[in-house]
Formats: sequence, C-alpha cells, structure tokens
Amino acid sequence: MRSIIRPASVSAIALALTLSGGAVAQAQPSTAASGNVSTVARTADGQAVNSPAAVAAVEAYWTPQRMASAVDLDLKAPDTTGPSAAAPQGKPGSIAPIHPPRGIAALNQSIIVGKVYVTVPGGTGQCSASALNSGKRRLVLTAGHCVHAGAGGGWYSNFIFVPGFRQGAEPAGRFVAGNLTARTAWVSSSSSDEDMAIAIMNNGGIYNAKVVDTVGGMGLRWNWGYSVAVTILGYPAAGGFPGDVQYFCQGTTWNGHNQQVRAWCNMTQGSSGGPWLQEYNDQTGLGYSNSVVSHRHGNPDQMDGPYFDNDIKSLYDYAEGLSPA
Repeated sequence: MRSIIRPASVSAIALALTLSGGAVAQAQPSTAASGNVSTVARTADGQAVNSPAAVAAVEAYWTPQRMASAVDLDLKAPDTTGPSAAAPQGKPGSIAPIHPPRGIAALNQSIIVGKVYVTVPGGTGQCSASALNSGKRRLVLTAGHCVHAGAGGGWYSNFIFVPGFRQGAEPAGRFVAGNLTARTAWVSSSSSDEDMAIAIMNNGGIYNAKVVDTVGGMGLRWNWGYSVAVTILGYPAAGGFPGDVQYFCQGTTWNGHNQQVRAWCNMTQGSSGGPWLQEYNDQTGLGYSNSVVSHRHGNPDQMDGPYFDNDIKSLYDYAEGLSPA
C-alpha cells in the first residue's frame, strides 16, 4: 500500500466532480423520525434502479473513458474552528468486520475499499467508500456529500461502487445502488457533523452476489471517543494524486471542532467517503470504521470526518431495515 508522501495543494477535501454532461434525479427523500432520510436510487434520466434493466443501464453508463476522464473541481470548506464538542455520550458499540468469503486477491490495498462514481448536476463525480458488514450484507459506507448535494440540493444518480479498483482494473466487478440513505442534518442543512451516508446495493460484481458476500465488510464502531488510532484509506485524485490507486494515512485523531474528528493526512478530492479504520490489518484488509473522509479546514495536511456516535448506528439500523433480504 502506498504511503502519503506528496504535498497537498488544495484547501478542501470534497466530492471530486467532472465536467461531462448528465442530470441529477430530483427524487424527494422520505423522512424518518430518527433523523435519517432515503431515496430510491435513480439513473440520470430519473428511472428507479429497481430492475435488472436499470442496473444494467447504470453499469453501461460508466464506461472506462467516463471514469478516467474525471476533471476535479475544488470545493472549499471555510476554516471555522467553532467550539469544542462536549464529551462523547453513550456506551461504546461495535460490529465486527467479516472476511471476504471468496478470497479475491488484492495487492497492497483493501479489496473492501473502492471508488464511487455518481452523476451530479452539470457533470459526474467520484468518491471513495467501503463495504460494511451487516446481516443482509448489502451496505456501503461513504460521505453524505457523495450521495446528496446538501442544503437546497438533490440526490445524485447513477451511483456505482467499484471495490478494489486499481489503475483501471476491477477485480470484484461493479455494484449499483438500489437505495441511498443519509442523515437529515446533512440533506437539510449541510451539517459536516452528519456528513455520512450508506448506500444499499443490488446484487452485482463478478459473482452477481451481494457486495459483502463478494468482498467482505468492514466493522463499525461508535462512541469510542475523539482520540483513537486510525488508518484512513481512499482514492485522492487532485494535487498530484492519480485517483486510481488506494492511498493511506495513519495517526491518532483528536476533536478538531464541533462533533468532528481530525487527523494528519494530505489526501485530496476523490478520497471523500473513504473509511477511518480502527485496528486496520493490512494483511486482511479489515478494520472497524470510525469515521469517513469529509473535508479540510485550512491546513492542507489535516482532514476532518464526522464523529461516529449514536447517529451512525441509527443510520446503519435504518439502512439495514430498508435492505431487501
């Protein structure tokens, strides 16, 4: 796995957009009292991705040329320090990761982490994401801004996850989302404290199976405090990074501001949504997700992610409840 050795030259980590055409599906989210929202995933022309034909249409849309021609746009986040968050509340919780049952090879990277591609207003975007262990084995964890534009915006379309992507190779194949979920606070007010999302995937990949049955799934931890050792994985695509190889950062987090964690890491756009992992094992590619890449505040060598408290467990349970068997 490659270490982070190149200086970052941008001031924000955010969804990396491209300039190719396409329209976003303006589906209205359903709202849950728990603070979570969801929508049926859509193609760029508004079709619900709930049939084999629609899944095939999304897969066909993402040609190698479209994926390779992404042009990054710099979305800046203000350097707002804000007050420190209160001490974490709630009992620490944990869901174990699961090994990939089919043993797909991954050289110097985690097969569970991959690239996300979406269609956004005026173009296309790319992010990072990871498969997440659950009973129904269909969940993929990413950032809220990788599925929805935030306050005043809409849901993105043509959501596809390519685990283990490396220099054009797709060792596990592709998975197309059937539903997208996010926190209400992200969708309604672009709250960085809630910049988290979970996609529910259709069967797909090289075995036409569930995503976790194909590549395995990361575990999940919440309420573990602001200071933990993490490995951050993602696909930075700006500031000299290629966008087609997994990179990593390692260190101990701290409370940057509000309900967010901060770490030393100079990955750039394209790494958004990549997991912050406790107890990451480079041999197995497994760990416990404790945040996701969200944005940067001023310092190009630091990044922020939402603190995983009871809200991520609420979103996890909500997405799992929406998942088909």
